[in-house]
Amino acid sequence: MSVEPYREICFDQDGDGPPGQAPALAALARQGVSDLFLLAHGRNGSPSGATRLCSDFFAPFPGLLAPGAEAGYAGVVWPSAVFTGEPGRDHRALATVLPEKEPVLERLTGLLASGPAREAEFAEFGALLRELADVADAGGPVPAFLVADPAEVCGRFADALDPDLPEGPERYRRGAREALRQTAHHVLGRRAGHVGEHGLGPLLGEVARAAPGLRVHLVGHGAGARLVAYALRGLPAGTRPVASVTLLQGSFSHYAFAARLPHAPERAGALRGLELRIRGPLVVCHSRHDAALGVLYPMASRLADDPGPIGADDPRRGAIGHDGARAVPGTVARSLATVLRTGVPGAGCVNVDTAEVVRSHDDLCRPELARVVVSASGTGRRR
Repeated sequence: MSVEPYREICFDQDGDGPPGQAPALAALARQGVSDLFLLAHGRNGSPSGATRLCSDFFAPFPGLLAPGAEAGYAGVVWPSAVFTGEPGRDHRALATVLPEKEPVLERLTGLLASGPAREAEFAEFGALLRELADVADAGGPVPAFLVADPAEVCGRFADALDPDLPEGPERYRRGAREALRQTAHHVLGRRAGHVGEHGLGPLLGEVARAAPGLRVHLVGHGAGARLVAYALRGLPAGTRPVASVTLLQGSFSHYAFAARLPHAPERAGALRGLELRIRGPLVVCHSRHDAALGVLYPMASRLADDPGPIGADDPRRGAIGHDGARAVPGTVARSLATVLRTGVPGAGCVNVDTAEVVRSHDDLCRPELARVVVSASGTGRRR
């Protein structure tokens, strides 16, 4: 590990973790730590991979802190999976974090190896995706592609990946792989929200009661951004341990914190007003170069009810990591260069365009992003 003191916080798919995790974090305050930086990974292949990610991401922090700032560090490890585009490897990775879905994944992998090609195989493929996502028991919004025509879904995902791919089995095979990938992202994204709300949020409440002076700075990448955002919803009433939140390429709706949805004013975002539970800023880092969030994310949402062309801008369905938070009163926009020069505002919602350095979804371990997080925390060196 590149930094010390460092602690690892682990949760299972239900948001449960081993005993003693909250006291271990609270003990850091008794050792002189005033500010705790906590990173939640997104898609990831293994706990050891999560540890390496935390080590790489946190490495620049000690050199960015102001003299006298005493920082501690923590990584949130939760069961997610990395996707390679190879059915066999993806099947093994998914089965590790979704063991109850092993039979479904085995059949999906078999269909992907040969097609699907015939109408009956497409129908089975769609039914298996819905079973993987527990659509019948979801109890919430379901991505439109899961209820659309499976053959159309596979074709349009293939077009998004490669518009020049000719008609034929390979086109549908590639589209089907992407449909499975998007289904897994949906399942694991839903899990991330649950772990945040029912695992991390309550744990931070325990820490706040034991160490009320400890300032916690939450950082999340991809689905991990969803995890730390939903942790705000799980904070016990009367506790405010979170001093800043930085979302890096967050893979959830850009309307999550909205007071009103512009296209449906009677509705609000799922996290409406929760930015007020943060003592400092909510920083949303976004990049137009993130194709996973800019094209595939909105398309997966709109496939059933929007016949428009691939990549058409639909503000109803954008990702917060692609174009920032929307419809949040008082939000300010800053370029990365401005933030690096003048710092992050001390409160409110701040969209930071990081396209200058973030060229893809997994472009995370950048010293500029470390500087944004430290600036948001208020612990950075004065320039």
